[in-house]
Amino acid sequence: MSTEPSSPQPPSKPSRGSLRVRDMLGALVILLVIAVVGGGVRSCSFSPGGPSVDPGAGPTVDAPARLAEFARVSTFPLRVPTLPEGWRANSTDRGPVEGGGAAVRVGYLSPAGHYLRLVQTDATEENLLVTEAGGPLAGTGVVQAAGLSWVVYRGATDQGEPFRVATSAEGVRLLVTGSGDEPEFRTLVEALVAGQLLPAGSEQN
Repeated sequence: MSTEPSSPQPPSKPSRGSLRVRDMLGALVILLVIAVVGGGVRSCSFSPGGPSVDPGAGPTVDAPARLAEFARVSTFPLRVPTLPEGWRANSTDRGPVEGGGAAVRVGYLSPAGHYLRLVQTDATEENLLVTEAGGPLAGTGVVQAAGLSWVVYRGATDQGEPFRVATSAEGVRLLVTGSGDEPEFRTLVEALVAGQLLPAGSEQN
């Protein structure tokens, strides 16, 4: 007499309790991975002078060469700051200003990792502030630096980075903003005023 093989039994379904524990462990592993990756890529740090970044991180731009290129198509002269060792440029840009004019921008990192943006333009002070700050700001005073009078502007709540605006001896509007402290601001503008003057494109031979 032959016996027929019994049909295979379906796999047993895990209990609801074991599923809950497994899901929780999986979620914990994912959270740990995110925390480790997020902590590893963070390069900013807090400092009393404002937010800072690793001075060696990010791109380095040849600012003198870029400013020379911009000067050849500019309608106003540009100055090239000669900054002390440890400073470096990490961005350059040339573009229109809302309401008329053009702006040449260079971003610098100080040795402490603080960022300052220098803008040279033929635009009016009002249009420059609207373009760079995104809206009108309130003047909070005037400081003297590098032989120029700089009007200091801040937002309505007096929070955030200041915008300092002056006019050079050549009639070019200058703006400096960023997380740099007062000594770093003075170092940058002194290097600017003492730097090489590049004539506007129409004045070059």
